[in-house]
Amino acid sequence: MPPPPVAGPSSAHNLPTFSLNDTIIQKFKPAKVFKAAVDAGPPPTPTQRPSNQGPKQISGICFDDKGECVITAGEDETFRLYSCKLGKPMKTLYSKKYGVDLPRFTHKSTAIVYASTKEDDTIRYHSLHDNKYLQYFKGHKGRVVSLEVSPVDDGFMSGSLDKTVRLWDLRSPTCRGLLALPTPGPLVAYDAGAMVFAVGVNAYQHILVYDQANFDKAPFLTIKLDDPSLAKITYPPRPIFMTSLTFSSDGKYILVGCSGNAHYIVDGFDDMILAKLEGHIGLERRGLNAPPSIDPAKGISGEEVCFTPDNKYVLGGSLDGNIYVWDVQNLKEKLPPRHDPKSIPVIKPLNRLEGHKGPARCVRFNPRFGMLASAGNELAFWLPDMSGDNEDITKDLLRRKQPT
Repeated sequence: MPPPPVAGPSSAHNLPTFSLNDTIIQKFKPAKVFKAAVDAGPPPTPTQRPSNQGPKQISGICFDDKGECVITAGEDETFRLYSCKLGKPMKTLYSKKYGVDLPRFTHKSTAIVYASTKEDDTIRYHSLHDNKYLQYFKGHKGRVVSLEVSPVDDGFMSGSLDKTVRLWDLRSPTCRGLLALPTPGPLVAYDAGAMVFAVGVNAYQHILVYDQANFDKAPFLTIKLDDPSLAKITYPPRPIFMTSLTFSSDGKYILVGCSGNAHYIVDGFDDMILAKLEGHIGLERRGLNAPPSIDPAKGISGEEVCFTPDNKYVLGGSLDGNIYVWDVQNLKEKLPPRHDPKSIPVIKPLNRLEGHKGPARCVRFNPRFGMLASAGNELAFWLPDMSGDNEDITKDLLRRKQPT
């Protein structure tokens, strides 16, 4: 039985049906766990430090536009395709020569683009149907650390350790635009209409927002990610390390995923941090027993936090294996007045979803159905629990047909 459809931004593949609420979002539990979603690999050698020990993990997940399939990329250099409707694996493909990271579906469920982790820094356009490369996108001189497909057309963007952001089109192997940045590893994100895009620069803790039609000009908005409260924890304060940027579907907010113990929501139209999300344990380290590094780092994955499709909640993974839920409905209206313009309101979790074995490094909500996927040592599909006082609600949701 397929998971229930869920509300989200309207498009050809995404029609709003119903909205999540506090009752439903707190009742999600693992409905299917794939324990063999990543090869564990050989045991650690005696020379390895404890912080580097542990099984290989999934580093990236992505749903297709229709919400029917999900693909994972792992440290075992495989990508694996799963059916969301059937709840079972469909195929496993290997990229042992080049490695695999940042898998992203195009607007066809039979093709993805992904980044290499070794050999070269080429982005590959891959057919899942016949396991063939359709195109190579060459130009980066450093590892690609951020990759996003346009929500409206065949364009996509990449950010690299070579201090550049490149804009591409699936139909051409040559990039159609380039942004030179002062530091390596920029993050990229499109808004829902692909009218603007954001670039995160960690060294300066800036988010630059560009007009897609005038990307060769200066950004029209620069957001400074400055949190004075960090100086109360350590001095000098440990820098924020951004791992992802995500626009809300209405474009009002940008969710800033970070590797530390806080995420942020910033105003999409103004240089203002609206809220700080706390309560989880950041995923910078490989395990709970590993000491933090001197300098902040990304961690294994940068996909640990996301909006639900209706923008009401933020879901985030944690090093303790739980998934945390933050209520961000009517954000500007419900936050208290800011007497100090530098103070940042803190939002604590609405709930903690338990049942994930090991760190929840990747968390994504299905764009079409009331289903959640999380990944780390394993892959888990989550659905609303059908027991107790939620039974009638969940049965009603499960009876709803998939939108056409």
